[in-house]
Amino acid sequence: MSNAHPSNHVFLGAAHDENARRTRIVIAITLTLMVAEIGGGWLFGSMALLADGWHMATDAGSLAIAAGAYAFARRHQDDPRFSFGTGKIGDLAAFASAVVLGVVALLLAVESIGRIFAPVEVMFGEALIVAVLGLAANLAGAFILLGGAGGHGHPHPHDHPHDAGGDRHHGHEESAEGRGASKPGFLARFRQTAGSGDNNLRAAYLHVLADAATSVTAIAGLAIGGLFDLVWIDPAIGLFGAAMIGLWSARLMKETGAILVDAVPDRGLLETVRRRLESAGGSVVDLHLWRLGPGHNALVAAVESDRPDGYEAYSARIRDLPGLSHITIEVRRR
Repeated sequence: MSNAHPSNHVFLGAAHDENARRTRIVIAITLTLMVAEIGGGWLFGSMALLADGWHMATDAGSLAIAAGAYAFARRHQDDPRFSFGTGKIGDLAAFASAVVLGVVALLLAVESIGRIFAPVEVMFGEALIVAVLGLAANLAGAFILLGGAGGHGHPHPHDHPHDAGGDRHHGHEESAEGRGASKPGFLARFRQTAGSGDNNLRAAYLHVLADAATSVTAIAGLAIGGLFDLVWIDPAIGLFGAAMIGLWSARLMKETGAILVDAVPDRGLLETVRRRLESAGGSVVDLHLWRLGPGHNALVAAVESDRPDGYEAYSARIRDLPGLSHITIEVRRR
């Protein structure tokens, strides 16, 4: 038995620490405007402004969860109690954030419906000023977080061959934390907040984006309501914002929940691995792929063949595939 490199189970994103720093900055901005919007909503009687402010409050809470997750994952990255590292702590935080967001969406919907049937006077001009300030803060926060969405790089695996002798061989590949590539453009960074990227950052980022969208609807509702003296438009806009928040919450819970129960993150990658391992004969009789952290996946495979190759031969067929950070291959003779 030989080991080419020491074992390493750090499966954090390439921009983990930078994303944590960006998150803390946005927390400070969000808390400041949260107080202004909630206070302004109660003072001026605006449900749309309250919806925007409470959504911003959930952003502050979600950002705090995200910041805590970054700190915990880094602090415990070498803790042996975590068999596959702490890379999925961020996904857990994103799921918790989605649950909180769903509860707030429900509360906002109930309050908005109540105000449709029992309208209150709205001070449209004053509320509009605070809503514009909230939108400016949301856009600033989104810009700051978006800069951290480009830190996704593919890991570079290291081989750890294990030869047990006889007709059975086990191989194992692992990598250290992935190294980032050159920073992509705006749209590429936006796409990288999904998929194999940092879901903790993604949850924080899209919380802020959703809040910016709610701010836009609040501004529209306040402007229309003030211009045409339509009191009902304000809670109607609040109800629309609640629906938007609820839809985002459901989507985020679905996607992060799948990661937490080790659903296959990329079926195309799974089938590519199968084809390559079977390309020189033999059959893949067991194959598992799951996410370990941003940009990191684990693979366990078992191959049966009448004339099996060694582990190194099978490993070489899939070593260039992106995102495979922890590979175990069992080779069996039929």
